[in-house]
Amino acid sequence: MKKQATAVWNGTIKDGKGHLTSQSGVLKQTPYNFVSRFENGTDTNPEELMAAAHAGCFSMKLSADLTAAGYHPEELTTTSTITLDKGVITKSDLELIAKITGITDEEFQKIAKTAEETCPVSNAYNLEIYLKAILL
Repeated sequence: MKKQATAVWNGTIKDGKGHLTSQSGVLKQTPYNFVSRFENGTDTNPEELMAAAHAGCFSMKLSADLTAAGYHPEELTTTSTITLDKGVITKSDLELIAKITGITDEEFQKIAKTAEETCPVSNAYNLEIYLKAILL
């Protein structure tokens, strides 16, 4: 499988602006710019998209691993926070809140850690990953 997205950028780094379009159409000329990346703008930015990809991939991998182990995940809510420090993306903090009936916290932590380590996006990112997993 191959997926693609296209970025169009016009202008200088600080004064320019761009937009992103994804193959699925979920992103359709979605704006991004310097202010949204390095200050407090309201448009998207690469780090936000990385965070969405990591949270989504990890949640799906964990669901697959839990199902394979005989559990039925009711809800997995994952937040990824990507850190950009001095122009370098250094870290993804994953915070997971899970509702799963019939699993011990010890087993849950073990499966969650394995999912974090084997998630395709985790493996694609060359950065520190920290997982905080909470079982309700």
